[in-house]
Amino acid sequence: MTFSRKIKTVFLTFACIGLVGLNINTTAANTRTDSLKVTLTEGTNIAIALSPDKKTIAMDLQGTIFTIPVSGSNAKALTDELGDCRQPVWSPDGSKITFQAFWDGNFHIYSVDKNGGAPVQLTFGTFDDREPYWSPDGKKLVFSSDRSGNYDIWQLEPESGKLTQLTHDQGNDYFPAFSPDGSRLSYVSERTSAPGIYMMETSLREASGKEKLFLTTTGKLGAPMWHPSKPKIIFHNFIEGKTVLDMATLGGGEWITLSEPDEDVFPFKVSWLSDTEYLYASDGKIVRKKLGEKQGSAVPFQVQMTLGRTPYKTKIYDFNAKTNRPVKGIRGPVVSPDGKSIAFTALGDLYILKKGSDIPFPITNDEFIEIDPAWSTDGKRLAYLSDRKGNMDLYCRDFVSGKDTLLLDAPDALTLPSFSADGTQIAYYQKDPSVFGRFAMKVIDIASGKSTNLYEPIFDGSQPSWSPDGKYVVVSSLVPYSTRYREGVSKFLIISTKDKSFRYTTPANERTLSTRGKNGPYWSPDGSKFAFSMDGVLWIVAVNEKGDLLAAPRRLTNELAENPSWTGDSKSIVFMATDVLKKVSVLSGATETIQMSLNYMVKQPIGKYVIHAGKLFNGKTDGYQRNVDVFIERNRIVKIEPHKAGRTGKLIDASTKTVIPGLIEMHTHQSATAGEQLGRLWLGYGITTTRETGGDPYDVIERKESWASGRRIGPRNFYTGGILDGSRIYYGMNVGNVAGAQLELELEKAKRLEFDMIKTYVRMPDVMQQRITSFAHSIGIPVSSHEIYPAMRYGVDAVEHIGATSRRGYSPKLSTMNKSYQDVTELLIKSGMNITPTASLQGGMSMLVNKDAAFFNHKQFAAFYSPAILDQVKEQTALRSKINPAFLTTFSNIQKTIKTMVDRGGHVTPGTDSPIIHPGISYHAELQSWVDGGVTPFQTLRSATLYAAEALGVSKDLGTLESGKLADMVIVDGDPLKNIKDVLNVQTVIRNGEVFAIEDILKNRN
Repeated sequence: MTFSRKIKTVFLTFACIGLVGLNINTTAANTRTDSLKVTLTEGTNIAIALSPDKKTIAMDLQGTIFTIPVSGSNAKALTDELGDCRQPVWSPDGSKITFQAFWDGNFHIYSVDKNGGAPVQLTFGTFDDREPYWSPDGKKLVFSSDRSGNYDIWQLEPESGKLTQLTHDQGNDYFPAFSPDGSRLSYVSERTSAPGIYMMETSLREASGKEKLFLTTTGKLGAPMWHPSKPKIIFHNFIEGKTVLDMATLGGGEWITLSEPDEDVFPFKVSWLSDTEYLYASDGKIVRKKLGEKQGSAVPFQVQMTLGRTPYKTKIYDFNAKTNRPVKGIRGPVVSPDGKSIAFTALGDLYILKKGSDIPFPITNDEFIEIDPAWSTDGKRLAYLSDRKGNMDLYCRDFVSGKDTLLLDAPDALTLPSFSADGTQIAYYQKDPSVFGRFAMKVIDIASGKSTNLYEPIFDGSQPSWSPDGKYVVVSSLVPYSTRYREGVSKFLIISTKDKSFRYTTPANERTLSTRGKNGPYWSPDGSKFAFSMDGVLWIVAVNEKGDLLAAPRRLTNELAENPSWTGDSKSIVFMATDVLKKVSVLSGATETIQMSLNYMVKQPIGKYVIHAGKLFNGKTDGYQRNVDVFIERNRIVKIEPHKAGRTGKLIDASTKTVIPGLIEMHTHQSATAGEQLGRLWLGYGITTTRETGGDPYDVIERKESWASGRRIGPRNFYTGGILDGSRIYYGMNVGNVAGAQLELELEKAKRLEFDMIKTYVRMPDVMQQRITSFAHSIGIPVSSHEIYPAMRYGVDAVEHIGATSRRGYSPKLSTMNKSYQDVTELLIKSGMNITPTASLQGGMSMLVNKDAAFFNHKQFAAFYSPAILDQVKEQTALRSKINPAFLTTFSNIQKTIKTMVDRGGHVTPGTDSPIIHPGISYHAELQSWVDGGVTPFQTLRSATLYAAEALGVSKDLGTLESGKLADMVIVDGDPLKNIKDVLNVQTVIRNGEVFAIEDILKNRN
């Protein structure tokens, strides 16, 4: 394909999408009359570039390229809002602006005319291309790209389309820039031998390939730029917890700092107005400054954005339901070798569904959780996990004797066991308690009970599957595109059980397998095939005895297919087809539905209670209702009246205590591997509702149904399934997606499994996220992501984290110094988008480790955590502070942002991202860190109750203590509106009208 044809292709693509190339002002003209205009005068992590004639500045702000006069003025948008356009540079002739953009789900290099119009795509493919820079003659364009397995400097000759890789080191190279005469190229390198800023000799015709280290430092370097006439380079340096703008002389000598000590310098390229005057972005502004002067002046700009929210009818919940409901939390179904039985977990127990009957029968019946059943090849034994002894240990049911045997009592939770073909060994994972998502794959010899390591560490791997001869184990494992960024694709990882050597292979280059866990690959019993899920559907691929792929993969289904398992004859595969079990013939592709009838009923109390409250906080108003009686009938508050002795109903005497609405944890990821105590832990900390923002949907629903039915005690749970992502993923629960049929299948799944929300992740292009939002609203549920703009413009309801992961490598919401500027706060406040900042994750928990020695000294922590956990938290805090000294020293900036948003009416709710940090205790760290930053206890508790319920769409039933509301409340000692720490003094928890004394909640069941 010639270069000119490539350009033609991109225009056709844009025409099909119908979204690229639109001017923001034109789009705004078509918005509804109730739309809101927001004027932005600051930007978070903005990058700038000066035109060759020194008259115009190009700037990126919240993913759009703007231009403004160098003297400052209103900004003009050159690109639309859906491209996540970043880091502009001017062509040497000043006719166009080049930048990186994310329209198609990967970062590519584009150019747009200086007056706007349709962007022209310059790079293509499944890789990320970033940080463009033109040669002085305009004939070459350099950029960084992960095309070679890590980030290297690449060169494009636009006239011919010729691509050349300029650097080849295994360390990441990025931020290239030509010297003014084009004779040299500078760039940052992370090579382990000597990280720093490097140079390469070039000519206007070709690079020599000879590299030379210019400087090295212990700081993190960025954006080296050449002085216009002198042998100097100006660059960004993040060192000792400070963001610094430095300039150094070639050949050694002068190295000076140009920025002020407290500046928040953004890590992008500087532009020179003259030999002595330059522009850079700092503290949310464009700064104009002269060498030798301390203070610069701001170049003022105004960007007008239009916001509008289309109301939609929200999902209706029947919290009073008394009828049977079909169980949808069918967790980990696996067919027996003879094809006559299917084992699975539901409602906390193991069930067996026999062929010929649609009614499964439980083979366990207790308050603990049994998960991850795995058949032996002869079908006589079933390995599984249970938390009967406190955490997930390995058991085996012998169907001949009917006995259960504890095979392994491990110090840390186990997951995903798998029998070897000869039945003598079981492969499994053991959790690393100190690092989220990290496991060791081990093998236990059943006869001796001895375990050995097979492979570690592994991040969120899938269930191991053995080759028939026992010489290999295959799993799905993450392979990042580079060490610079963590995202990648899931591939087959094949491990030798003899010498522990390993190799990766994939059935489709640059495509990810489906969510890891129980989606394969699974080796067929005859050793000839792998079965796996990809693009959401079921595939098989022919392999040899070593697991080498022998042919192209073959698709078996056109519908969503998860949790595949082989019958022993290798002729059929049983799988979950969203909400039903099915079996497919490998030979013919014919499918049949496996009928099953399993129901549950929501536990509804029948009693009447009267709570005599000394103080009652209703969730809405600042202050207490004092000496009142709260009447509860069944699961509802009937009325609240002044106290009077002799009321009808069972009395709960809280006359010396405070009653508050049940707390709502707005961001957590849970797993059955945490055991039955997880539900008690939430309640013990006064949390009566959780919002689960991503997980294996069948695991999530099993938990919700177990808690709702009363099989285990726990909070209400509002949930989504796997997190919808783009072509690259990270977590095992992320659903790698491409536009088209797979996305529609995933959306239909959200409807059929009755999700309460949809969560998208960092590699999701806006054009797809817009479609997801439209669908979600059509079924009445909200959408959340990591993005604020343009997400809020097309209706995304919520955003997670004030900072956290971003596809850009930096956040549009939070700077390196933990500051959010006016663009972020103004957009969030004016739009009404809910934000869950997870301040405890961003440093709030660690702050309390150092600031309040008594923070962990309470009965809930003693009941659910060991003393070693406190040491672990302290060690992790010390390590994070060592790696990034700004981690704690700048946390107060996050606190200031939260206070600003809360004080100005922003919709902010508390959440933690547990179990990345420990559940329950981290939620109280969140509340306390808000108050420590100046948010009042009233504002904090209102966010934890009413505002959280509003974000869930259930404020008619939850979030406040009023007549008619659900009876979710907590009785605490103390005065939480005066001292937020008193919220930890939980005495009684009432969830859905069911009363739990703290002593019963904390009681050890093991």
